[in-house]
Amino acid sequence: MTIRRANEKDIPRIIDLLGQVLQIHAEIRPDIFIPGTTKYTDAELSEMLKDDLKPIYVAADENDICVGYAFCQIREQPFSNNMVQFKSLFIDDLCVDKNTRGRHIGEKLFEHVKSEAKRLGCYEVTLNVWAGNTSAEKFYEKMGLKTKERQLEYIL
Repeated sequence: MTIRRANEKDIPRIIDLLGQVLQIHAEIRPDIFIPGTTKYTDAELSEMLKDDLKPIYVAADENDICVGYAFCQIREQPFSNNMVQFKSLFIDDLCVDKNTRGRHIGEKLFEHVKSEAKRLGCYEVTLNVWAGNTSAEKFYEKMGLKTKERQLEYIL
């Protein structure tokens, strides 16, 4: 297993994995997510691959086939002037192919992201998890993440 930056040849597999994530989200929140779609298009992914502030890391198997990814964003904090300034690495999306789960690929991806965050001088690694995605919550808690804030909603 190799963790590396994504490249153009990974796009078809990333699209497949984005579809898997979307399906999980659509089952949790059918009022928001549209089954059969993906978060990004091929063209958007191609542009993102060039953006060092939005690195995409992939876990590649022995045949260099992408079996998981971590979409990241380097963010400057704070969002207001009453907070200490720092850099944060935000995980926008992390997925492991449903056919390869249980092989610690997600752990390896997350550890790589943590190492990259340290290398880049980040103070923290953050992410969001949809309520109801209990397997993701358990995974991130196992990886040592703690709740930083909660976002509440009132559906009209």
